[in-house]
Amino acid sequence: MNAIRVTSFAAITGALFVAATGFAQAPPAAHLHETIASAAGAEVLAFERDIAAAIVRGDVAYVDKAIAPDFVMVHGDDWTHGDPPRLADDRTSFMKRVSGKIYEAVDIDVQAVEMHGDVAVTYGHYVGHIPGSPEGRRWFSVWYEKVYAKRDGRWVYLSHRTVDGAHYGNDRASVSLQSGGTK
Repeated sequence: MNAIRVTSFAAITGALFVAATGFAQAPPAAHLHETIASAAGAEVLAFERDIAAAIVRGDVAYVDKAIAPDFVMVHGDDWTHGDPPRLADDRTSFMKRVSGKIYEAVDIDVQAVEMHGDVAVTYGHYVGHIPGSPEGRRWFSVWYEKVYAKRDGRWVYLSHRTVDGAHYGNDRASVSLQSGGTK
């Protein structure tokens, strides 16, 4: 009887080891999403860069078409610590920023996408420049997460949340990842 218990124990232990080894070697789920939908993912990342360029140009027509009627942008990472957002834009207030051409730069330097069919979640880092801000706050960088959805055959920008930052500096180098200026 003990031989049967030992043999059963060994068989179960072996099966669990094989299963655990298989799971440990499986690629992460996010990687699978990106690989499966690489063409759509590339399209979303290009769209995100086009929106950033349109914001800098003050291209109201392009941004107006690109963002959803219920668009929201949460500035600052206070919400990640349980505090209320420092600032939040809806579609109307964000469009005022665009028409006012307040941004001289919105340069995305890290960008990734996770695809879920007709929904895309992007995350990354960008350096921004708002010349009209007070000294020491004109240059900034943030880590972000954004959400897009495909509606009527085209991608629409739904939401932006800053997840780390803004980190401020006196010049581009002080907030740039390449120069080691921010996290």
